[in-house]
Amino acid sequence: MISFDDFLKVDVRVGEITRAEPYPEARRPAIKLWVNFGEELGEKKSSAQITVHYEPAELVGRKVMAVVNFPPRQIGKFMSEILVLGVPDADGEVVLLVPDKDVPIGGRLY
Repeated sequence: MISFDDFLKVDVRVGEITRAEPYPEARRPAIKLWVNFGEELGEKKSSAQITVHYEPAELVGRKVMAVVNFPPRQIGKFMSEILVLGVPDADGEVVLLVPDKDVPIGGRLY
């Protein structure tokens, strides 16, 4: 169990994917993402193992939820700055977590 204060330390925000590219050099198939979180945070990068359900071209313009306050992590030759959130489908493949209504980018989960 964690306290509510522990939960508040995790900064989850809504961002909009501005660019997406295949990342064939990754150990597991992945897509490189650039996600805009608005004026306060700007654009951040992530590598996401979402190739089963998503093509890079269809991701541009989509809103996603991401943890924005983890330290950057080197994924091969790509520096991942955020963790884009998803849940497994029945086969264990990632399905992105997205807001179900139109919300402004940069909004924090609460």
